[in-house]
Amino acid sequence: MWDFDGTLFDTYPALVDGFIRLSQQELNRSEVLDWLKVDSITAFKHYGIDMSQREEYQKLHSYYSKMNSRPFEHLEDVLSSVDNNIIVTHRDKESTTFLLEKFNLAKYFREIVSVEEQGFTRKPHHSSYEYVLKNHQIDLVVGDRDLDLIPARNLNIKTVAFQNQNIEADFYIDSYADFIPLVLQPLQDKTKL
Repeated sequence: MWDFDGTLFDTYPALVDGFIRLSQQELNRSEVLDWLKVDSITAFKHYGIDMSQREEYQKLHSYYSKMNSRPFEHLEDVLSSVDNNIIVTHRDKESTTFLLEKFNLAKYFREIVSVEEQGFTRKPHHSSYEYVLKNHQIDLVVGDRDLDLIPARNLNIKTVAFQNQNIEADFYIDSYADFIPLVLQPLQDKTKL
């Protein structure tokens, strides 16, 4: 199971662009990114932006990411080596599908769960993960933020932290070139025992 923003696609520049535009303030991009990596609600509170503007932020984020976001290098190699790929994201389903199709990656995913569109409580709540587990066999969750991995840990699913050494995970990788040797092969070796 995969998170989307910052895990499958490098959408953080678009997230930052949308956030700064919405704030109508001159903000430090690096600081904004640090807050957004916690979560958008925390960033809104930190910068004193009214929560009623979240829908507008989602639209800006979607617009900027459609133009400027790309999948991380070596991602397709990883996706093609795994049988059951599912996305659980706070992003809207339309923009997620758009980016997957734009880069010819949609074929690798069995389902896209858009947390808010489908009525689930936002991550780190585990309701969207439980929904996926009822319908699919999931052995691993990959995310770049702690809120992506907390529900997996609560449900006893192995976790991979992508480009983030500061969260609790079973595996840590900074590049998908390392995924097969550092994550997939060790997991397969354990199941053979």
